[in-house]
Amino acid sequence: MSIARTGAAVTPETGDGGSATEAIVVRRRRGRTSHARRRARTIGLLFAAPGLLIYAGVVLWPLVQSLQYSFYKWDGISASTWVGFQNYLNFFTDPVLRSTLGNVLVLIVFFAILPIALGLLSAALITSGKRPGMAVYRWIFFLPQVLTSVVIALLFKRMYAPEGPINEALRAIGLDAFAKNWLGDFTWALPAVGLIGTWVTFGFCMVLFIAGASSIPPELYEAARMDGAGPVREFFSVTLPGLRGQIAVALTLTITAALRAFDLIWITTRGGPGTSTLTPAVALYKAAFVNPDVGQAAAIGVVMAILCLIIAVVITRVSERE
Repeated sequence: MSIARTGAAVTPETGDGGSATEAIVVRRRRGRTSHARRRARTIGLLFAAPGLLIYAGVVLWPLVQSLQYSFYKWDGISASTWVGFQNYLNFFTDPVLRSTLGNVLVLIVFFAILPIALGLLSAALITSGKRPGMAVYRWIFFLPQVLTSVVIALLFKRMYAPEGPINEALRAIGLDAFAKNWLGDFTWALPAVGLIGTWVTFGFCMVLFIAGASSIPPELYEAARMDGAGPVREFFSVTLPGLRGQIAVALTLTITAALRAFDLIWITTRGGPGTSTLTPAVALYKAAFVNPDVGQAAAIGVVMAILCLIIAVVITRVSERE
């Protein structure tokens, strides 16, 4: 019995000649696609190589060096001495260095919790309806993001001075007993500096939340109103869940800002009076340049970097959880 030929051989594996031809075409297409991907990946790496080299030289290599220095006692000039993990133990056992962590916890309240709470409230009020003067309001509170931290620190240092505007205002309304040297008081120095951080980060949080609230679908608000939700319920049921990503970003940036606070502290109080406003960043600077102990300074820097990384990872994981 003869079999008619159609231009392709019949094989047991494919069942017919057409399927064999299609399989060959598919394999060739996959090979070309794979080759194109490898070529694109190689070109991408070549373009990224200069930036990666600069990043490695500016960031990664100094980080490795800092990690190496943290295991030595070294003043930056004479020969170094291996001390192992002693510099890290000092950070958590020395009363002065340990107090910096307590100060940071207080600053987190002023740098992160208060600005985020005020930013959410402002965003809810601004986006709930059109009101006159809202553009000016946003501009005024976003102004600290435009000014440099040095200018802000000098401005508030003048305001907090014994004869500054704050004390003069208190005396003018008969509250002389409340006038004090705010930055020189052991009790009030840290809250006074913290309020500077609140003023600086509040505008950023507010603008971030306003931008996030504008992207929430209006249908969600309409559905909430149809269910009888009032402004407060609408905020907690629609606005707050819709701003989860923005809140995570704000928490990460503001908490790490509190942990890394240096310029505001150094210009206003230099960590004083005593150690009442001392932060890890200020302690790092003093260990590196005032009383040279490069190993201790490197250990503080490594601990700060690890804490910032842990905070960022934890906040990201929590915010991504449904």
